[in-house]
Amino acid sequence: MDQIRRFVKQNLKQNAMYVALFIIIIFFQIRTNGVLLQPQNVNNLILQNSYVLILAMGMVFVIISGYVDLSVGSIVAIIGAIGGYLTVTKNVSTVPAILILLVLGMVIGAFHGVFIAYMHIPPFIVTLAGMLIFRGLTMVILGGRTLTPYPKLYENISNGFVGDFLKIEGLNGTAIAATIVLILIAVFRVFQKRVQQKKYDLEPPKLIWDLLKIVVLALVVGFIGYSLAKYKGVPVVLLLIGMLFVIYNFVASKTVVGRRVYAMGGNEKAARLSGINTNRMMFAVYTNMGLMAAIAGIVFSARLNAATPKAGTGFELDAIAACFIGGASASGGVGTVMGAIIGALVMGVINNGMSIMGIGIDWQQAIKGFVLLAAVAFDVLTKESND
Repeated sequence: MDQIRRFVKQNLKQNAMYVALFIIIIFFQIRTNGVLLQPQNVNNLILQNSYVLILAMGMVFVIISGYVDLSVGSIVAIIGAIGGYLTVTKNVSTVPAILILLVLGMVIGAFHGVFIAYMHIPPFIVTLAGMLIFRGLTMVILGGRTLTPYPKLYENISNGFVGDFLKIEGLNGTAIAATIVLILIAVFRVFQKRVQQKKYDLEPPKLIWDLLKIVVLALVVGFIGYSLAKYKGVPVVLLLIGMLFVIYNFVASKTVVGRRVYAMGGNEKAARLSGINTNRMMFAVYTNMGLMAAIAGIVFSARLNAATPKAGTGFELDAIAACFIGGASASGGVGTVMGAIIGALVMGVINNGMSIMGIGIDWQQAIKGFVLLAAVAFDVLTKESND
């Protein structure tokens, strides 16, 4: 019993978000009479929250560095507006238009990065100014109009599905195959970690705990895969999110760049004295945030199949909340890409569950505020208990 209690205490902080997500899902599954986890609604959860997942993966690097970016919602809006202007008004084909939008997002991020990293203006002020500038420019570009529809290829970025290459009666074979592959990868990763821990003379967890982790992962991934297979298969945007997750998780956990971002967020002065070019790193973090906001802008406008002046309103708060709920520290130096994903899913499930229950947007905002406050309070209290 003491060993179990010690194991739970040691793993409470890093696994609390998973437990919280599970409890929230079960709560809303019961309260919505089983609607939450129906195949069509599982697909809707992915599509409706795709932009938050993408923004959170970029925002977590900003928060790890010790700051925030308040402009991402306005960047989403202006990217959608320019995308509509290019493809709807000027008939630019989809691929060149997307490349232009991605470069534009990086330019906007670099614009913020110059003022923050090299002119040393506080990021809060710079990104607040950016939020106002790009929201205003969005309204100028659209002139109060809504541009629609986008070309079919553009729309399919968010509303399309991967083709079914393996025909299985009643199910999407591609989704089933992808689910099996993901489960095998998860099993491989768990045992690979055990081998690495033994290689470096570290004591791995007892085998029973790793086997339990495999069972839980297999059940979760299997359920999501089966739900998608029962509906229309794997959404294209889920494939995009998966690729971004692999890239950004690798950068955060396995590269020098990732370690330098963590070092800068933990203690910027010490990082600078150790030889890290903190100005360059800060510039790179905000340029990357601009790129991720551009991707989110493309995905969101494709989801709506329209460019509207009000697009992206409040998205910066959703992304920041997702990172904090997922375990990122308000003081910097702490956070993971996986945590940001889990935090975004928590926000998404709460939004979706409350909408199904018919709870008004006013109460939804209040409840999300309480969830964010609880997540940050948990971070502070946990840190104090460890000191």
